[in-house]
Amino acid sequence: MITIVDYGLGNVGSLRNMLKKIGKACALSADPEAVAGADRLILPGVGAFDAGVERLRNSGLDEAIRHAALVRRVPVLGICLGMQLLGSASEEGRLSGLALVEAECRRFVRDAAEADLPIPHMGWNAVRVMREHRLFAGLETANRFYFVHSYRVVCRDPSDVLGVTDYGGEFTSSFAHGNICAAQFHPEKSHRFGMKLLGNFAEM
Repeated sequence: MITIVDYGLGNVGSLRNMLKKIGKACALSADPEAVAGADRLILPGVGAFDAGVERLRNSGLDEAIRHAALVRRVPVLGICLGMQLLGSASEEGRLSGLALVEAECRRFVRDAAEADLPIPHMGWNAVRVMREHRLFAGLETANRFYFVHSYRVVCRDPSDVLGVTDYGGEFTSSFAHGNICAAQFHPEKSHRFGMKLLGNFAEM
């Protein structure tokens, strides 16, 4: 069973529908106890970094996610803002993230602007898979995913980088560190590519 963390900032309906479409059992939960005891966690998210941090803290979900990820070591997948919240900080806000991975978020400014590319980065783009990982099994080449974001994650340890995408220069579009992985794109909006990735996560 996959538990989707429901903290009020995420396209949880589309994600749940996609998981059901591929036959993977899932449930939405805003209950810290249920999240802490989950078999697998997905942390989705759309919106501002500090707003996400505050909602997780105020509900006690931050410690529940940490317990599941660090103590019970269940598979965790962060999506879009959820990916950013797994890191330690963001240029978008003042608050500290979950710090499950040594990473921080920076705004697209120089590279994208100099290439005359609009910000946010929105639409379909490819992910170049940097190393073998179960999350991208069967998706190593010719993949395309749907993105909507203005900030990008920078991993402090290059070995955590799982996938990169070119948008006025390469940025980290996926990372994996132990049982914790993440995608800057939206698999629930990425048709067969997203279905395959979510199916892979369900089998981790």
